[in-house]
Amino acid sequence: MHDDGYFDEAVAARYDDTYDYQNDPAVVGPVVDLLAELAGDGRALELGVGTGRIALPLAARGVSVHGIELSRAMADRLRAKPGADAVGVTIGDMATTRVEGSFRLAYIVVNTIMNLTSQEAQVACFRNVAAHLEPGGCFVMEVLVPELQRLPPGDTHQVFSADERHWGIDEYDVARQGLISHHFLQVDGHLERRSIPFRYVWPSELDLMAQLAGMRLRDRWSGWQREPFTSESTTHVSVWEKPAV
Repeated sequence: MHDDGYFDEAVAARYDDTYDYQNDPAVVGPVVDLLAELAGDGRALELGVGTGRIALPLAARGVSVHGIELSRAMADRLRAKPGADAVGVTIGDMATTRVEGSFRLAYIVVNTIMNLTSQEAQVACFRNVAAHLEPGGCFVMEVLVPELQRLPPGDTHQVFSADERHWGIDEYDVARQGLISHHFLQVDGHLERRSIPFRYVWPSELDLMAQLAGMRLRDRWSGWQREPFTSESTTHVSVWEKPAV
């Protein structure tokens, strides 16, 4: 599990600017539309709520949203934004932190499940989610499909971003299912490097984690607009359901 040192005050201060493309209404809109539909008139729990990119517009749609966030610096950025009073935040890790009450929907976006760097912690996260969901509730996850097919035999590095202000290189450890994302950023006229460890995870493995937590796969798409999931998909949006008993 990451400690909040990877998302400290220095990172939080420029997080929204660094990833401003993710705040585009064309990106956020389909996410919020689907989540609002699944939440209905129930409560929603976001794991790794960050600076509120999804939680705030979802709350603005009338959904009661609560977030779990490990980084106090990121949570402080959320609390300073308009509409933040509508989003509750609990500081803690998403694998073990409990929030009072039950939820119709739990969700985790943009690869955040990979912040849990062991299989044990990822399994614990699913069980924690299941404990929060009401019967018939759903767990929605957006995460990449590991792109090992793009790695030549013996190679371990893959460029995933290259523009004038940001270079990103993923370093794979196939034996341990590990992934380190190296980010090179232009900050105040100099180059800054950040390296963050992750654990990549396959769709089938996530389905087994859901099964261990008493949930079952309901839907899987390649994106938030319900595009078909295929062998060529580089991401997936999956929906697991807690049985209505």
